[in-house]
Amino acid sequence: MDALSMFGLFAVTAMLVTYALEERHHGFILGFAGACVLGSAYGFLQGAWPFGVVEAIWAGVALRRWIIRRSSSAQALT
Repeated sequence: MDALSMFGLFAVTAMLVTYALEERHHGFILGFAGACVLGSAYGFLQGAWPFGVVEAIWAGVALRRWIIRRSSSAQALT
């Protein structure tokens, strides 16, 4: 397995793990967003630009979800 494939495997595994743990803490949503960025980079590096674009969009969606969840968690503490 070459380095690019290992990078892709890491990115997708990180996406899976952080997605599965999202309900435990809002930090995992941010981790999912970061993993989506890695998945997007992998898509562009391997030449599958549609995959890279979709993963970039998913990163934006996850980042928005993190902002909403973080603010609602902060309001619950006050």
